[in-house]
Amino acid sequence: MTGNIFYYNDEAEQQYLGAILQDPDLIKYTQLKPQHFYRQQNQSIFKTLQELDKNGEPIDLVAIIEHVGRENIKSIGGREYLSGLMNTAATTSRQSFFENVIIEYWQKREIAKIAADLKESSKSEDTSQVIQEGISSLMSLEDATGTDDDGSINNDLVEIYQELETPKGDITGMPSGFTELDRMTSGFQRQELIIIAARPSVGKTAFCLNVAKNFMESPINLNKSGAVGIFSLEMGRKSLLKRMQSSIGNINAQSIRASNLNVDEWGSLSKVNGVLDSAALRIFDQPGMTVNDIWAKARKMKREFEGKDMMIIIDYLQLIVGNPVHRGNRTAEIGEISRMLKQMARELDIAVIALSQLSRGVEQRQEKRPMMSDIRESGQIEQDADVIGFLYRDDYYDKESENKNIIEVIIAKQRNGPVGTVSLAFIKEFGKFVNLDHGPS
Repeated sequence: MTGNIFYYNDEAEQQYLGAILQDPDLIKYTQLKPQHFYRQQNQSIFKTLQELDKNGEPIDLVAIIEHVGRENIKSIGGREYLSGLMNTAATTSRQSFFENVIIEYWQKREIAKIAADLKESSKSEDTSQVIQEGISSLMSLEDATGTDDDGSINNDLVEIYQELETPKGDITGMPSGFTELDRMTSGFQRQELIIIAARPSVGKTAFCLNVAKNFMESPINLNKSGAVGIFSLEMGRKSLLKRMQSSIGNINAQSIRASNLNVDEWGSLSKVNGVLDSAALRIFDQPGMTVNDIWAKARKMKREFEGKDMMIIIDYLQLIVGNPVHRGNRTAEIGEISRMLKQMARELDIAVIALSQLSRGVEQRQEKRPMMSDIRESGQIEQDADVIGFLYRDDYYDKESENKNIIEVIIAKQRNGPVGTVSLAFIKEFGKFVNLDHGPS
């Protein structure tokens, strides 16, 4: 106890243990662990009850004493305390209530420990690292306690029926604006982690800026449109906006870079700025962001654009700052980042598109088209990603290639759909991707 704040509830712990002694089958449905109890003797008793159940032995006073040993009976309160527990539990019907109370007080104790650790760390460690450690600890605490989800499927069946009553056509997710790609993926789906990987300067950033623009303007979104958050860890916000201005307005990128626009281009720029100004678009360009930083900003966007489908684009995955605990083990560091991005997609009910670098190994092969193993620190990324797409340009390697300005989007993995290759045209002067059969719009 600190001040007037209690970090335990003896009555709830005693009622809970007493109910199990009255009805031993209750131990089979518990969500608690020994450490959730405050009193050491209650931890020992609960652990004993679990071990007896696991061994198929009866749960009663005699079995408990034999299991603990007569010489150790005082360590769990003695015979009188055990007998008192059985008499304490007036009913077994409120077991779930007592369970929630015990978990709540355990959370309070853990929060107090985290706060104390952060206070101590703040005296010597870097502030941003202390904040990251605190957020990670609190998120782990939340994950460890589970949710109120009872696994019931009834509501889901009703929702699926209602969805099927209202056909959406081929696109059930967030459209990329590229016909063949959307046909293959049915759009980028909520709760999915999508990895787009390529060698440097192939067009990863340009591709995703085009996807963002197409998604926000898609007629499928009707009047609610889509919201996009771009986390650029390599390029500044103004540079990204200039690229988007060029692509959306069909303005030569070199004219924008050189600040040398003609009259028509100035007219186009004014229209583009109007489009971008009213778009549900946020760009974050702070270098050295952690997943926790991204998660916090994405959660804020989710509240700001409530009711809209939302897409998060990260450029690029390997630049996210990992947990210092894994320092020196890059594979473990990237693995944790990948898992957290997938978790973020599910918790916030959004699509997360993370760009990724490829290793130089692809350059050593005769066949330059990327493979899964070419993704840097690929193991966990392969496992966590719902969709993995590679970008490949033949003229990147062969300047004399007949397929100039053609980019292949190679869907190498799709958890819920087919794999294959889609070809798009790339208009370099605008940084713009278009369907091969339509040309620039």
